[in-house]
Amino acid sequence: MKHKESETIELKKSTSELKEAIVSVSAILNKHSYGEVYFGIKNNGSIIGQEVGSKTLRDISQAISENIEPKIYPKIQQIRINNKTCIRVSFQGKDIPYFAFGRVYMRVADEDRQISARELEHLIIKKNKDKLRWDTEICAQAGLPDIGIKKLKVFLKAAGLKYDTPLNSLAKLKILSNRKLLNSAVILFAKRPQDLFPNAKLRCAVFARTDTSFIIDRKEFEGDIFYLIEKAQEYILENIHIGMRVEGLRRIDVPEIDKEAFREAIINAFCHRDYREYDSVNIAIFKDRLEIRSPGLLYGGLTIEKIRTEMVSERRNELLAELLHRVHFIEKWGRGVRLILSKEPAAEFKEVGNHFIVVFKRKYIEEKARPEKVPEKVPEKVPEKVTGNQCRILEEVEKNQDVTIRYLSSVVGISERKIRENIRKLKQKGLIKRVGPDRGGYWQIKRKTRSL
Repeated sequence: MKHKESETIELKKSTSELKEAIVSVSAILNKHSYGEVYFGIKNNGSIIGQEVGSKTLRDISQAISENIEPKIYPKIQQIRINNKTCIRVSFQGKDIPYFAFGRVYMRVADEDRQISARELEHLIIKKNKDKLRWDTEICAQAGLPDIGIKKLKVFLKAAGLKYDTPLNSLAKLKILSNRKLLNSAVILFAKRPQDLFPNAKLRCAVFARTDTSFIIDRKEFEGDIFYLIEKAQEYILENIHIGMRVEGLRRIDVPEIDKEAFREAIINAFCHRDYREYDSVNIAIFKDRLEIRSPGLLYGGLTIEKIRTEMVSERRNELLAELLHRVHFIEKWGRGVRLILSKEPAAEFKEVGNHFIVVFKRKYIEEKARPEKVPEKVPEKVPEKVTGNQCRILEEVEKNQDVTIRYLSSVVGISERKIRENIRKLKQKGLIKRVGPDRGGYWQIKRKTRSL
């Protein structure tokens, strides 16, 4: 029989390589939880034999016991192979990670590789996967009165389930343990989850440049995950450019970043974030890009390359993901990244510090970067502080007194919120007024215009 090294078998010519053998034992255990080491066989498979004295087996056992943690109890035997004496060490153990001489190794093919701190973290998480899940832990401070019944009913209807009592409904969703609320129940359905989890929060900001040196707008929202997802989406739509296309007689709004793509990134941020981190999900809108930042790095050994090229999913919050899947917020088989890339091929994924970040490039940055054009008509005696955007608004109102905020946003190229802000300033300057109610009324220029 020809012996050959593999991921579970290590060959050593003699006990002079005992230290290296101990490293191999720990590496094999960390990869496969069982394996064998032979002394008296070269790594090319040649049987050369091993001298065995009265203390040889005891010395091997003692060396393994003293230098591998947690301790293992291998089976050590003197055997005959091709009429030559050898030693076989058989071992097994599932208490990973195993340390050899204070370090952690992993078996890769027939080699032992020292692993990084991050790989060690993944080993520990894998070992304690069920114990460490935040979404399945009991929320000791929460009780049934904290649950918003209306929220629960809306969810059950969307999931195709019937509501009877709060307790039975929560039990159907498997978010109770011994009649106590799990964290998932609180973060999804509590009346005020922020009272129990201060990080049930969304932070949003708009920056004037490509860095954070000058902030234009900032808002914070608190509440359940569904509320925060919708607020994140609304904030982005209010602060990026909205174009248009015409289908038949209908005008269709077209955001500069695909709505499905950034909504998927928002949902993933709340679903897969690390809720043990105090930080919130953050939306940052820069002059040239949108960033959606989520506390917690990729989970379960995933890498940026893997999520871009393979349809794989490792979920930090498995129960939370399952609940969001029930109401069709997320795909079950990890298609979120593929959806994002199909809609926005230039999207980027990054890990910075302890945050996972999705970056979308803004498409109208070059147009926005050019100086604002002065319209062909401007109000007579326009005050010095009237901007080019405000002149464009006045021009459009003069063309059509029934013009809408949304239409002005698409023509001027700024958000609806900014249109409203500019109109408010024009009213203060006495250049424009609203006649009648918001619906059914019309705009009126209060000063005549002249051609330039």
